[in-house]
Amino acid sequence: MPKILLYITAHVIWNFLFYNTDFHENKAHVHVGKRSTEHLCKIWLEPVVELAKQGDLTDTQAREVVQIASQYQTQLLRQWNLFKQGKPIRIIKVKK
Repeated sequence: MPKILLYITAHVIWNFLFYNTDFHENKAHVHVGKRSTEHLCKIWLEPVVELAKQGDLTDTQAREVVQIASQYQTQLLRQWNLFKQGKPIRIIKVKK
């Protein structure tokens, strides 16, 4: 499960990642959770950023990670394309 974005705040570290099985999906998306999250949130990255599955996140948390994904949509899509091509992915680290 390659991590692609670590979004670090004073209260939580959000992990944005791809599953290795995502390689076969055509629609770009990312899974998001924090360290204790068992069922990750799934966010579509195209054609618009939107929530696919909420997972274990609260409504507030889901809105927060969708907003982060919207803010970093271009970078996340670039990472998705590298992932689909089998190329190395660099983790983006953001501290807020």
